[in-house]
Amino acid sequence: MDLLDVDLLGRAEAAVRLSATDPRLALAEARAVLDLTAGAYGEAASVALRAAALAARELGDLELAGERLEEAIGAGRGFPRRVAQARMSLVTVRAQLGDPEGGLRLADLAERDLVGADLARLAVQRSVALILLGRHEEAVRHCDRAIGLLDDDPRFRAGGLLNRGLAHAYLDRYGEAEADLAECARVARSAGLDHVAMLAEGNLPFVSARRGDVAAAFARYRAAETTLFGYPERLAVMRTDFAEALVAARLPGEARTMLEQAVPELVAAGAQAAVPGARLLLAQAALLAGDAPLAETTARTALAELDAQGRTAWLPLAREVVLRARLAETPDSSAARPHDAAEAEGLVTDVITCADDLAACGWPGASAALRLTAAAAAVRLGAITHARPQLGRVAATATRPLVRWHAVAMRHRLDGDLDRALAAAARGIEAVHAPDGDAGPRDRDAARDAELRVHAARPAEDLAAFGLEIALDRARRTGDARTVLEWAERWRAVVRGVPAPGSVLHDVPPAGAGLLVELVRRGDELFAVTAGIEGCTLHTLGSYQAAVEATVRIRYGLRRRALLDTLRDTPGDAGTLPGTADEGITRELSALDRVLLSGPGTLASAGSPPGGPVTVVPTGALCTLPWPLLPSLRARPVSVAADAAAWLAPRPGPAGIPLVLSLAGPGLDHAAAEADMVAAAHARARRVGATRAEVLRALERADVLHVAAHGMFSPRGPMLSQITLDDGPLMAYDLLTARRIPRLVVLSACDAGMAHAPVDGAALGLAGAFLDSAARGGQAACVVAGVVPVRDEEALNLMTLFHTLLAEGRSPAEALALASEKTAVPGFVCFGAGDRPFGTG
Repeated sequence: MDLLDVDLLGRAEAAVRLSATDPRLALAEARAVLDLTAGAYGEAASVALRAAALAARELGDLELAGERLEEAIGAGRGFPRRVAQARMSLVTVRAQLGDPEGGLRLADLAERDLVGADLARLAVQRSVALILLGRHEEAVRHCDRAIGLLDDDPRFRAGGLLNRGLAHAYLDRYGEAEADLAECARVARSAGLDHVAMLAEGNLPFVSARRGDVAAAFARYRAAETTLFGYPERLAVMRTDFAEALVAARLPGEARTMLEQAVPELVAAGAQAAVPGARLLLAQAALLAGDAPLAETTARTALAELDAQGRTAWLPLAREVVLRARLAETPDSSAARPHDAAEAEGLVTDVITCADDLAACGWPGASAALRLTAAAAAVRLGAITHARPQLGRVAATATRPLVRWHAVAMRHRLDGDLDRALAAAARGIEAVHAPDGDAGPRDRDAARDAELRVHAARPAEDLAAFGLEIALDRARRTGDARTVLEWAERWRAVVRGVPAPGSVLHDVPPAGAGLLVELVRRGDELFAVTAGIEGCTLHTLGSYQAAVEATVRIRYGLRRRALLDTLRDTPGDAGTLPGTADEGITRELSALDRVLLSGPGTLASAGSPPGGPVTVVPTGALCTLPWPLLPSLRARPVSVAADAAAWLAPRPGPAGIPLVLSLAGPGLDHAAAEADMVAAAHARARRVGATRAEVLRALERADVLHVAAHGMFSPRGPMLSQITLDDGPLMAYDLLTARRIPRLVVLSACDAGMAHAPVDGAALGLAGAFLDSAARGGQAACVVAGVVPVRDEEALNLMTLFHTLLAEGRSPAEALALASEKTAVPGFVCFGAGDRPFGTG
């Protein structure tokens, strides 16, 4: 080799090293070497082509990187080590282009001609393909062997830590995952590998969300999104990973928002390996959100892409979504046509086959869950002979106690023994808080509790819903409404991540609690359980969907009236909606009231005194109904709660003089006057700044926090709902990090009380985020917020009287009822523990 060749080889190797820190400069240097070789093959050309490929990979062009590495293999003929190095680099690129099996075959070829540190580097590259194939334990083992041999190579050491961290996360080893990612970021930063550090930090939201810390996940995502700006492919991969954890955490709207950004970016970047996984997640999110047609079409596309890439271990996951979507669109046997029986039985058989495939491909948890679905579908679709074998298999082989007990409960129900079915279901719910199968409390840290809730959430919710269904069947025979209420509360407790109550109703309700109206549903059947001084009663109300449609019409009418500025200045009489000539809204409210409250004697049956307090626990989309406007509830203290916990708790006595803090956000004509009014209405009160930091500090100190600002509800991603402040939005997920919540939060902001309830007990949105954060801290809080647009000056009128009454010692629900009636300003609702006595001024 002459001096020129030595110089060119040295420059090419320098370009390889430079590709990790300055890919554009590395690409220019590689091109210069290739120009000097005049297109001739040889060692320097092979290394330069590899450098160009690595630079292209860092710049997000996977296709070009693959082409250059193929050229490097051809140019290096006669130099086995250089060919092996090019193949080693191609392992990851080939895997990320959608051929992880091909990447592993390349690794086997490269291994023959590599020694020492290069073998360790190959192990790191191989782990990428293994993770894509779902072989996470193998990936960890390869990284374990490699990391200790790469102390002198920070680039590959950081890569090994990154890959091992991801594999640990998929194996639910979150402490190890975070430790590896943090060490990866440290090693990468110290070596000037900022983009690798960004990748490590970009995966922290994924780990946080998988372990159940959604608040930290959003905060980390926001930070990582800023650092990855300019790297669209890597940002898209991070969004996909984060979305996967959000799907697991039952936040499909937020996940869908992330994925609808990520999928087109991945396609544009040529990241073929990441595209089908992102599509599959989008299908799962759509299914959770109730969009079965989108779920099926998206999952079929992902299935075809995974099949084309030879990723057989992932195929059953895509088929599962397709089959679950088909089940969601298939009517039960009572509604099916006679000739549909064979089709229904074929669908159940397909579901069972998919459960077998999931088990064979290493997804035992998903397999057991799908067998339960197959058994339930077999009963629903009239193919009952398929149900018992599947239940027996799950009861005998499922590793999770919760899933085992679910199968046992289903078998007892098939036998007609509803009492034993309920007992088995209760044992399964207890297992959520005793993960080793032992009933009763265990000493665990908060992080472990959060992890448990996330990974037990869906099967626990399914089992609690099944228990409620059995309780409803049993109540039809025995009239036992109390058991229905207990199971409704168990379901809500599981969803909210708190221990499920064993018994929710004793001989009498707490003194001063008033009436409880808790709504439950089974399919389209809507029921109400009332509890009060006359006992507990179950009422059949009719169609849930009809009630939802009436709610939508009412909300539309109120919104239209507000936008058209048709409010009158004088209140209406007792039979009409205050402040409006719109008789259509009044008729809708009266008709819905007859269905939900007055028609079947719901209020009267529980001995509810006229004008007494009422706590409503709604179901599904009925959480968006402006309940205080229903004629039966007009001028009554009404609290709308996610569960009956506050109603069941003893009433505390009045507190001392409360500390009241108020603030005014930007862009509202009367917000400053409203904030000043609040500060003047109370003995201990003052204004604070409308910044995120000031608001979060106020949460730590205030007994009452009043926010007069613009609000925005995000229906597809409710935890992305926000309040506009001077320095940007305060997001709903920001509230999850608060260590304390004031006893009363007043959100004088349009739509701040809106929520999306994917399951009962989870009213996601701004008001729900405040209440959930308070519940985690053992507090009983109240949020007063609007569920329809209210004009700025009307809000000021209402809030002036509301705070006057509050300062006199009225409860928030009582103060709101009186203020709404006297000012004729509708649309505000008292959420949570609104009937608790308040401090006096």
